[in-house]
Amino acid sequence: MAGILDSVNQRTQLVGQNRLELLLFRLKGRQRFGINVFKVREVLQCPPLTSMPKSNSFVRGVAHIRGQTISVIDMSLAVGGPAIEDIHNCFIIIAEYNRSVQGFLVGAVERIVNMNWEKIMPPPSGAGRYSYLTAVTEIENELVEILDVEKILNEICPVNTEVSQDIVSDGEMQKDLGERIVFIADDSAVARNQVKRALEPLGVQTELAKNGKEALLRLREIAEMDCQNNITERVGLLISDVEMPEMDGYTLTAEIKADPKLAPLHVILHTSLSGVFNQAMIQKVGADDFIAKFNPDELAAAVKKWVHCD
Repeated sequence: MAGILDSVNQRTQLVGQNRLELLLFRLKGRQRFGINVFKVREVLQCPPLTSMPKSNSFVRGVAHIRGQTISVIDMSLAVGGPAIEDIHNCFIIIAEYNRSVQGFLVGAVERIVNMNWEKIMPPPSGAGRYSYLTAVTEIENELVEILDVEKILNEICPVNTEVSQDIVSDGEMQKDLGERIVFIADDSAVARNQVKRALEPLGVQTELAKNGKEALLRLREIAEMDCQNNITERVGLLISDVEMPEMDGYTLTAEIKADPKLAPLHVILHTSLSGVFNQAMIQKVGADDFIAKFNPDELAAAVKKWVHCD
């Protein structure tokens, strides 16, 4: 266990090579789950928790850690399972998502594994809209599930997707875009729809993809079938998550910038990796901007800026 604790903060630099490191954990029973190490601040044995009146039923309490008060979410309850018992012998994963820090209560933490995003696959099509999975993979002949943490957090504290009226009312974005679309790539259905809802009042037409590979194939198809010169004739902007199965946002951006018909497309990386984001990677792969999830006004302002740059 000490090896895992020591390595979490030292091994968060593995980005830009379509690779990631997963911290494996269990809730109750044998099923393994994974979380990207890049999101993890530290792993601790569960400290004493203080109950909070009228808090969401998934929140087991708050912990006071290094001068900060952190909500601790029972991940088993959050995905529809039974509550984790004997929490004093369990662990919390301290992670940063969407500009805030949370603690995830888990039954056991195992180890870190190094993987290629190509081996991280979308969840089965039969999983349904109520599934809490964004991806699955196989490790040592066992299925590992990667949870849609953004969906869980949005159920506990729904994200505001309303853009300020002064941004909506000026009409400039619709004029600059014309008939062109904004393309959105994100493995979380909740995150995709948050972006879509934020842009709809601005008159923006969107197309959605579930991962980087799907987005790249579709953009190449649009460029080949519908464009004489390059992709910007039909697509005004790409908004892409970074963490996605099969192909991450860094690799997607690099592939776009290496393709002459796609290269002029502006790319905004829109990710929950807010606290430890590697600015050098943006420049290396050629992305135009980075925005931490989720602030609708910041997103709309960035879309407006890069669409107007065309």
